[in-house]
Amino acid sequence: MTEKSGKTREGRAHGTGGTDDTGTGTGTGYDVVVVGGGAAGLSAALVLGRARLRTLVVDAGEPRNAPSSHMQGYLSRDGMSPAAFLAAGREEIAGYGVDLLTGRVTDVTRNGAGTGNAEFAVLLDDGRTVRARRLIVATGLKDELPAVPGVAERFGRDVLHCPFCHGWEVRDQPFGVLASSAMSVHQALMVSRWSKDVTFFLHTVAEEELSDQDLRRLAAAGVGVVPGEVAELVVEDDRLTGVRLTDGSVHARSVLYVGPRPVPQTGLLERLGAELSETPFGAYPVVDPTGLTSVSGVWAAGNAVGFAEQVVHAASGGYRAAAAIVGDLLMADLDAVVAA
Repeated sequence: MTEKSGKTREGRAHGTGGTDDTGTGTGTGYDVVVVGGGAAGLSAALVLGRARLRTLVVDAGEPRNAPSSHMQGYLSRDGMSPAAFLAAGREEIAGYGVDLLTGRVTDVTRNGAGTGNAEFAVLLDDGRTVRARRLIVATGLKDELPAVPGVAERFGRDVLHCPFCHGWEVRDQPFGVLASSAMSVHQALMVSRWSKDVTFFLHTVAEEELSDQDLRRLAAAGVGVVPGEVAELVVEDDRLTGVRLTDGSVHARSVLYVGPRPVPQTGLLERLGAELSETPFGAYPVVDPTGLTSVSGVWAAGNAVGFAEQVVHAASGGYRAAAAIVGDLLMADLDAVVAA
């Protein structure tokens, strides 16, 4: 739990959660529980704390971008390490009295369909249960990497997946792109913006799976196409130096782009009955522009709603969800007064 100053205690006193104000007891009530403490969850918590809503963030400490030493493309935070970014976010939400708990939410049950103080019961992995009027699910996703020796060990270093995240830092080096499906052609074409020396390794994809348009575009971009399965990466002095095929041939490369299979962490949403939409990159909850799912009182943000939500997008999604909840709770409380 975070340390609270007198200032933040005053802000939290206006929350509409349960009567236990310690934030530590079984059955503790909150206005909002945010599941996930990455960019989306912390951004949401910042908005909620500033709106004087009693908020708990439960974070398992497994951010998607943990393998990276830096993040790019976030205005004013370009080049910042993911760990430093999260540490700054945790410090900021603490200043507004938001509680932060390291742990996992193992289950969520709905106690009622109305707008009362205990609409959801949130079970934590330490056995405690907290109550929440509203939920934000920002549990992100996991990247399932290709089963090629060396890929997992070097992921986030010289094995990469996003040129927008890392392309500038490795520009003009010899790139390789490891195909996982015919859709990998798009990745091979995109990375050619950052290097004119790109080799597309078909790996387990048959050349006939590529369309004529794919082949014409690859040729126009100057991307070389190499059939044959990749056996392993060649690493020397802790640097990627090549890609070895099963026929024994080695192609000198210093950067390899891969396409991880995204695995959305939607278990809690599924248990709550949220509607999911199947995509080529996994099943994600159906949400409105604010992140509201098909389950009343439950919002989702960040990579929990899509595989391409980079840090800046995730933070924006958390902000939108939190702002919507502030208005939702206010109207619910006012309607309760009017109806009394």
